[in-house]
Amino acid sequence: MTAFVFPGQGAQFEGMGKDLYESSSLARTIFRQADEIMGFELSKIMFEGTAEDLRQTRVTQPSLFVHAIATLKARSQAMPDAVAGHSLGEFSALVANGTLVFEDALRLVDARATAMQAACDHAEGTMAAILGIEDELVEKICSQISDTVVAANYNCPGQLVISGSKTGVAMAMEKLTEAGAKRAILLEVGGAFHSPLMEPARENLAKAILETHFAVPTCPVYQNVTAKAETDPEIIKENLIAQLTGAVKWTQTIENMINDGITHFVEVGGSGKVLSGLIRKIDRNAGIETL
Repeated sequence: MTAFVFPGQGAQFEGMGKDLYESSSLARTIFRQADEIMGFELSKIMFEGTAEDLRQTRVTQPSLFVHAIATLKARSQAMPDAVAGHSLGEFSALVANGTLVFEDALRLVDARATAMQAACDHAEGTMAAILGIEDELVEKICSQISDTVVAANYNCPGQLVISGSKTGVAMAMEKLTEAGAKRAILLEVGGAFHSPLMEPARENLAKAILETHFAVPTCPVYQNVTAKAETDPEIIKENLIAQLTGAVKWTQTIENMINDGITHFVEVGGSGKVLSGLIRKIDRNAGIETL
């Protein structure tokens, strides 16, 4: 069985989507719709913007989402047996399996980016990658820190991202290094994503999600906060709302997909390297390709 997987922030690149626009009428339609919905020429920034332009949250998130859907429309007619997305990528996954229509999903992605930026402006936070130490020990040490810091992204065995206040993350990095982590790397991000500091964003996005129609999907989506297959539209909504303050359980998601019979993964959108690399570290026998 085959699963389509969709990356989140960090998979953007300069010139993203320009080849699709020039070679596919289906992709051109997606880019034009996106520009109209966003109210500015998002496609122009995607095709011609600098790396710095593409790092702005209000641009990054819709750009990656639009690129994934344009890639899907231009290059695949196949129906996957399951879908999953890393953080922002979950919205792309929900279009791929028919839960959301493209226009509604893009409006939600825009609302998400705006809400997250506002939350970042309200409470300064950061994230750090912790390498070469067991997940359970990271969780234990984070729970002992007096300031806000949590395990945020379970990317693959030996690679976990923590998120929280600048003080909390700095304290955790020091304690985790003392406990044997091979490396603790502060990430260049705008805020404490997937942590309690995103609560204002979660509240704002919840209203938009609850007002949007979610259809019964054509195949299950494995969602970040549970790492389990889901087909009930109402539960999908709940999990999507919880995602902003909850952890991205990517390691557990891929393990569960494989246990459920998925043998082949297709990475759709972005640079095409991010999730493929993580999946190889989770299971070196998994079949992987980039669309």
